[in-house]
Amino acid sequence: MLRQIIKHVSFVLILTLTSISAGVFWYHYMENYPWLDAFYMTVITISSVGFGEVHPISDNGKIFTIFFIIFNLIIIAYIIAVMTRFIFEGELKHIFKQYMETKELGSFKDHIIICGFGRNGRKASEVLSLNKKKFVIVEHNAEMKKNVEAKADYLFLIGNATDDDILEKAGVKTASALIATLPEDADNVFIALTARELNPKIKIISRASDESSYSKMKRAGADYVIMPDKIGGSHMANMIIRPDVMAFLDMINGEGDTQLRMEEIPFEKLSENFKNKSIKELDIRNKTGATVIGYKNSTGNTFTVNPDPNTLLGSNDKMIILGTDVEIRKFISLFEKEGV
Repeated sequence: MLRQIIKHVSFVLILTLTSISAGVFWYHYMENYPWLDAFYMTVITISSVGFGEVHPISDNGKIFTIFFIIFNLIIIAYIIAVMTRFIFEGELKHIFKQYMETKELGSFKDHIIICGFGRNGRKASEVLSLNKKKFVIVEHNAEMKKNVEAKADYLFLIGNATDDDILEKAGVKTASALIATLPEDADNVFIALTARELNPKIKIISRASDESSYSKMKRAGADYVIMPDKIGGSHMANMIIRPDVMAFLDMINGEGDTQLRMEEIPFEKLSENFKNKSIKELDIRNKTGATVIGYKNSTGNTFTVNPDPNTLLGSNDKMIILGTDVEIRKFISLFEKEGV
C-alpha cells in the first residue's frame, strides 16, 4: 500500500516538474521572456488565475499555451482522482492505521510473533486472542490482512519473515515467543536460526512437514517442533479408538459447545496469603469450582497427575487447573496477585 502511494505521488511530482520546466523553457527561449517572467507566466497559466500575459506572445506561443493549459488540467484531474480514492475508499484511514501499528510495535515487549497467517497461523492467532495475549503477525501477503481486518483487530506486519530486518521490526529482540508456521520447512529453520541469534532467551515453536526437518529445527534453536500432519493422523485414529476421551480433550482445547480451560498457575502469581500452603488448604474446588489436575515440581522438573491434597506449593512450582471460563476467572480474582 505504501509503495502504491509513493508511486502515485512520485508520478504526480514528475509530471508537475516536467510541465513547469516545459513552460519556463518555452516562454524563455521561444517568447524571449526573462527567467523570472517565464516562471511567473508558467505558474499563472498552470493555476488558471486569469492574470493575462506578462508580455505579448506569438501565435505559436498561444497554441502552446492552449495545449499547456489542457495538459495541466489533466494533471489536476488526476491529483483529484487520487485524493478522492484515498479519502472515500478508506485508503487514508488505512495509511494512518498502518502508521499507528508501526508506532505500537515499537513499544511492544514480552509479546508473541506469529510468522505466517495460513491455517496454522490463523488458529494460533485465534487462541492467543481469546487468551488476551499480545501478538503480531508477520505475513508477506497483504491480502491476508484485508480479509481478516473486518473480523478481528489483529496487528499485522507486512513483509517476509525470513528477512532479518522484518523480524527486528516485529520486535524479536524483546519478544517472549515466536511461532513459525510457514509452509516451507527451510524457511522455518532459517527463522528459528535468526530469532535464536537475535534473542537467545526467546521461546521458539516451529511447524514442520517432513520428519527429516525435526532435528534440523532443533539444532537451529527451536524449543518445540510441531508436525500438524502427524498430530492430525493420530487425532483421527484416536477418535475411533477412544472417541469420548478425544471429545473431552476437544472441550479443553476450546472446541464444541461446552468449552473448558486448562491453565498453569506459577507459585509466583499467587497472592501472599496463599503461598506455602498445601492444595488441600487452598480449597480451590470448593471456592471456585475449578480442579487441580496436575502439579509440576521445580526441583525435579517432573509432573504429577492428580497430585496429593497435602502437596505443598513452593517457589517456582506450578499447578495445572481445569475449569470453565467462569471458574478460571473466579480463581484468578481470588488467588492471584492483582496486576499479574
